[in-house]
Amino acid sequence: MARTASKMLPLGTRAPEFSLMDSVTEKTVNLQTVKGEKGTVIMFICNHCPFVKHVNEEISKMAKGYQPEGIGFIAISSNDVANYPQDAPHLMKQVAEQEDYTFPYLYDSTQEVAKNYDAACTPISIYSIRI
Repeated sequence: MARTASKMLPLGTRAPEFSLMDSVTEKTVNLQTVKGEKGTVIMFICNHCPFVKHVNEEISKMAKGYQPEGIGFIAISSNDVANYPQDAPHLMKQVAEQEDYTFPYLYDSTQEVAKNYDAACTPISIYSIRI
C-alpha cells in the first residue's frame, strides 16, 4: 500500500461544483442538491482502502449525529475500477448499505472531481470550503 500525504484546498476556497452518479440510487446529483443547510463534509473514500474500512463505522455515526443539525455529508470515490475492481459502483452500493450510510456515495469515473478538490488519497475530507 502506498503512502500519500493528504491535501486539502486552502481554507475559504469555494467548493468546486460537480454532478456525479449516486451509487445507491443510480441517479445523478450535484453539490447544490446534496449539500447541507449549515455546512457540508465532502469525503473522498473508496471500498478497498484499509484506512476507510477502519473508520467506516465512525463516518456513519458522525453523519447520523450531524445531519439533523444541518450538516450535509457526501462521499466520493474516484478510483479507476479497471485497477481497483472492488471499487465499482455496484460494490459501492453494497458498502453504503452495509455501513448504513445516510448520505450519497458518489462515483467520479473521470477523476475530474478529485482533481478539482486536490484529493490525493483516501480517506480525505474537505471541511472548510464555501458552497
